[in-house]
Amino acid sequence: MAKVNIIGAGLAGLSAAITLAEQGYECNLISNFPSERAQSVLAEGGINAALDTCGEQDTVENHFEDTMRGGVYLADPNAVWGLVQNAPQVVQRLADMGVPFNMENGRILLRSFGGQNKKRTAYAKSSTGKFLVYALIYESRKYEARGLITRFCHHEFIRLLLEEERGVRVKDTYTGRQYDFVGNVILATGGINGVFPGMTTGTVHNTGDVTATVFAQGMRLSNLEMMQYHPTTIGISGKRMLVTEAARGEGGRLFVNREGSPWYFMEEKYPELKNLMPRDVVAREMYFVVRREDTDGQVYLDMRGLPGDVWKRKLSDLREELLHYLALDPAKEPIPVEPGIHYFCGGIDVDERHATNLAGVYAAGECCSQYHGANRLGGNSLLGAVYGGKVAAQSVMADGDMKPQDGSVRAVDVSDAFAGEASPALIEELGKHLYEGLGIVRSEADLSKALGLVCELEDTCNCQRETARIALAKAILKSALARRESRGAHYREDYPDRDETFQRITVADAGEGKICISWKDIPERRGV
Repeated sequence: MAKVNIIGAGLAGLSAAITLAEQGYECNLISNFPSERAQSVLAEGGINAALDTCGEQDTVENHFEDTMRGGVYLADPNAVWGLVQNAPQVVQRLADMGVPFNMENGRILLRSFGGQNKKRTAYAKSSTGKFLVYALIYESRKYEARGLITRFCHHEFIRLLLEEERGVRVKDTYTGRQYDFVGNVILATGGINGVFPGMTTGTVHNTGDVTATVFAQGMRLSNLEMMQYHPTTIGISGKRMLVTEAARGEGGRLFVNREGSPWYFMEEKYPELKNLMPRDVVAREMYFVVRREDTDGQVYLDMRGLPGDVWKRKLSDLREELLHYLALDPAKEPIPVEPGIHYFCGGIDVDERHATNLAGVYAAGECCSQYHGANRLGGNSLLGAVYGGKVAAQSVMADGDMKPQDGSVRAVDVSDAFAGEASPALIEELGKHLYEGLGIVRSEADLSKALGLVCELEDTCNCQRETARIALAKAILKSALARRESRGAHYREDYPDRDETFQRITVADAGEGKICISWKDIPERRGV
């Protein structure tokens, strides 16, 4: 039987593989690292579903409205409806697979998360992503034993095959040998954290090279300017560490010292949701309060009022992490926090079925632009990965255009232009310029300056990967320059208001050596 090639073995990739295997389809699960080291493992707070186990009369429609409003109406409403409508079934299936969600009297407990008026986030302490990944690993193993899922770990993506036959070229990082895998492709490669080295909460192994390479090969990208800053992170070696939103969901409070006294600024300015406003709002407020002359320039997360039972049953792993990295006990001392790049709401442009503009290639998870619009609600990323992987796999099966030779694997002896490594010096300098232009608050002057500096690096490129990285960087900056408004994670101090003429999706294409930014309309919501 023809095989499907899945690139990435985190939640989206595992979900796609299991969906295919359940229907008797064979697939190759190809990744640099084992699933246990995927980005998905780092997700902490929980997964959203309108289960209404807290008796708050939550509904799927409420989840839909919160998701659309949180993304400032930039997401495809039909895709979002599919996401939220299927969320209860997704969470129940995960529980049936053995995810140890926090339970009470046989009910899955739910916690509050930002931008949502109902308790909707199912959780397993504050290590939800880890438990979800492990559950899907165990589920996938029975299909591996039957030969329906074949793992190719320590295999690095080089490029798509788009000529006479579609597929992917990969490199075995142990031997250096290259192979062509023929057949349809699902990209599940995560966010582009490596484009911003040391500045994101994501794994340093998500280099961004896959997105950069497929962009250079003609893949359309969208909403690249929508990079979400998480309000509460701390700096550790080589990256930012996330302090989960669950801390605020359980009662943690943000404050800054103003004229010698704690000022709980979110509670004063947003009395309804307080510290649980959407992440873009909280990060922006933090940006402004630390720059006031009457504050000491440091925001703290105050969790001293949380009951001991909450620490024991819900946040014990967070407490251990903070004790390890900061030598501070959050139950007794305020924790200094600052915003850090956390999630890339934009990425590979896909339709409602997770199909890209290249025939036979699909994408799911954080690598694609789909459910989150201009800003992601906490708890929707794990849901989007599991559900998105399933939809992508269903679309591959429904399209039914696989050929008998799909699934063949051939050794390749020729060198490939995309196989070279980008130099650490270029990666560092490119990330520095991008970060300076794409902060929490942006302006035409800063973005244009960053774009100019990035363009200057083009003459220093020594391989195709470096050229592709620079093209991706230019596309991000040009997308941010084109959006002359403030919406969600994209805040322009020179255009501080939302402009409904920009309630459209930015689209980036790389063609004939030029980066072109265009717009596409958001689909109308179908009747439900």
